[in-house]
Amino acid sequence: MKKLMKHVSAGILPIIGILVLTAFFAAKDAYTVKFPFASAGLSKQQAAAHLLSRFSYGATPGQIDEVANEGLEKWFTAQLNASLPDDSLNQTLKAYNALELSNAEVVKQYPKNGQLIRMAVKDGAVNKDSVKTDRKKYQAAIDEYMKKNGLKPERELFREFINQKILRAAYSSNQLQEVMTSFWFNHFNVSINKGNCAQFIPAYERDVIRPNALGKFSTLLLATAKAPAMLYYLDNFSSVGEKASGMTNQRPKRMSSDTAMMMAPPKKKNTRGLNENYAREVMELHTLGVDGGYTQHDVTEAARVLTGWTIYPLGQYADQAKKGVTGLSAEQLQKRGYVHDGDFLFAANRHDGGTKTVLGKQFKPNGYQEGVELLNMLAHHPSTAKFISRKLAIRFVSDAPPQTLIDKMAKTFLSTDGDIKQVLITMVNSREFWDKDAVREKTKSPFELAIGAVRGLDATITQPYQLYNWINKMGEKVYYYQAPTGFPDKGQFWINTGSLLSRMNFGLALTSGRIPGVKVNLKALNNNHEPESTKAALAIYCKLILPGRDPAATIKRLTPLLNDPELVEKVNNASAKVAPKATDALTGADSTIRRETKKQNGEAMQAGNGNSAMLAQVAGIIIGSPEYQRR
Repeated sequence: MKKLMKHVSAGILPIIGILVLTAFFAAKDAYTVKFPFASAGLSKQQAAAHLLSRFSYGATPGQIDEVANEGLEKWFTAQLNASLPDDSLNQTLKAYNALELSNAEVVKQYPKNGQLIRMAVKDGAVNKDSVKTDRKKYQAAIDEYMKKNGLKPERELFREFINQKILRAAYSSNQLQEVMTSFWFNHFNVSINKGNCAQFIPAYERDVIRPNALGKFSTLLLATAKAPAMLYYLDNFSSVGEKASGMTNQRPKRMSSDTAMMMAPPKKKNTRGLNENYAREVMELHTLGVDGGYTQHDVTEAARVLTGWTIYPLGQYADQAKKGVTGLSAEQLQKRGYVHDGDFLFAANRHDGGTKTVLGKQFKPNGYQEGVELLNMLAHHPSTAKFISRKLAIRFVSDAPPQTLIDKMAKTFLSTDGDIKQVLITMVNSREFWDKDAVREKTKSPFELAIGAVRGLDATITQPYQLYNWINKMGEKVYYYQAPTGFPDKGQFWINTGSLLSRMNFGLALTSGRIPGVKVNLKALNNNHEPESTKAALAIYCKLILPGRDPAATIKRLTPLLNDPELVEKVNNASAKVAPKATDALTGADSTIRRETKKQNGEAMQAGNGNSAMLAQVAGIIIGSPEYQRR
C-alpha cells in the first residue's frame, strides 16, 4: 500500500490517497453483507439493482424501481431477446456513414497511407521525391488528391467507430447485447494497433460479434475464424501447407500482382509457410483454455488443417482479383475445392492435403470442411464448456466464481449445443449469482465507470469521442489492446493509486462541465431542487447516484473532501503526476482533457452546464468514491 501511495503529491496524500485507496478495498466488506436475495434476503429493489449492475452498463435514473415493478424475469428475458426499439439511437447513428460500409468499401474510401501515396504517385498527383523538397506543398497535393477522389484518412473511420461504441453503450435499450458484444470482442480480441487488420475491425464487430453475441458459440467461433480482421490479426491469411498443391495453371492473363500474391504460396525462406499463431490462440484463448488438454503437436496439426483459410481479395484491384481467384467459372472453382464466402476465401491450392490428427481425431484430406470440423470439435469440447463458462462467470458474478456455478453453466453449455442464452439463464437462476459474495464484488473498468456515470446522471452526449479520451486517460484504450488475450477482467488490473485519482478527476470533470460535448443537469436528478447545504447535498446525491446502498459510510468517508476548496486542483495535479498522459492515437494530439492547472474553486467550478460549484463537487466526489467503483 505504501509503495502505491509514495508517488502521490504531499498536498493531496492525506485527503485523497489514504481515504480513497484504503477505503476502496474495505468497501466490499462494508456493503455486500447487506445484499442477499430470496433465500439470501435481497429485496426486489436490491435484486433489480444487482441485475442491472451485471447485465447493463448501469441503471438510469428510476430504472431500478421500474425493473422491480416490471419484474426481474421479464426485464431479463427482453434483454436476452435483444429486440427492444432503439429508434432515437439509430437516428443518431445515421450521422456516421462509415458504419454501414462493407470491408471492400472501407478499403477504397479509407486507404492506408502507403497505399494512398502509391495511388497519388501513379495518377500523377504528386512526385514521390517531392516530400523531400517541400513537405507543405506535398501534403497540400495529397489533401487535394484525397478530396478530388472522395478519399478519407483512416483515423476518421476509427473515430466514427469509437463514437458509435460510446453511444450504443450509453443509450441502447438492449443493454445486454452491448455488454455481450464487448465481452465477445474482448474474448476474440483484434487490435487497431495491428495495421493490416485495423480497417476490417468495424465490420468485424458489426457483422460477426454483435449479431452472434447471444447465439450459439460454435456459430460465433466459425464467424470469427473467417473474418478478415482475425485472419490478418493472427496471420492465418498467410499460412500455407507443406503439401499445398501450388498455383493453378489456369491463371487469367490479366492477373494483377495482388492476385498473384493471393493465389500463389509465399516464397520459402527458412520456413515452409505454416503459421501456427491462430491455431495456438484458437485453442488457448478462444476455446479449450491453456489447461485444455492440447499439446504443441495438436497446435501444429490444427495449423495444417487451417491452411488455405485466407481473405478474398479486397482493395484497388478487387475486380481483377476476383477474376483471378475464380479462374474460370464458379462451378469449376467448386470442383477445384475453392470456397468463397463474402470476404473469406478458402484457397485450395494453399491447403495442406495430408492427413492430420488433432486431439486424437483424424482429419482426412477434405479441404475447407476439415477446418469447419476442427472448429466444431473445439466448440463442443468439454474443456471449452468449462473455459467459456468460467469467463462468463468472472464477467458477471465475481473475480473468483464458485466452481459449483461454473460446473452448472458448463453442463448447460454442453447440453444446449453451446447456446449462450441458456448458459446465461443457468447462471442468473443459480443461488451463487445472488450470493452476498457476488453483490458489488466486481470492479468497474474505466469504460464501465464512464458509461455508468453518464447513464446514472442522465447525461446528454453530443461529442462521444471526448468521453473516449477520458476512458483512455483512465487506462482502457478500447479497440487498441495489443495482446490477443484482451483486457484482463480482474479488479486488480484496474485499481492503483494513479487510476483512482484519475477516476476522481473524471467524476469532477463530468459534473463540473469540463468534458466538452457531455452535459449533465444535476438539479434535474433532484426534481430541479438544489439542497441548501453541502451536507444535505451529499446525503441526497449519495442516494441518487448510489441507489440501493446504505450511504452512511460513504458520507462519512467523503465529508472531509468537501471541506477543501482546492480539491479539484489537487486531484488534477496529483492525477497528472502519478498517471501518464493519454495521447490521442488517431491524431497524435495531446488528449489529456486537462486544460489548465489553475485553482478551481468557487465560481470556477460553476461550468457551462449550469450546475453550482457545490453540487458539482458533491456529485463528482461520489463518482470518484470507492463505493462507486464497484458494480
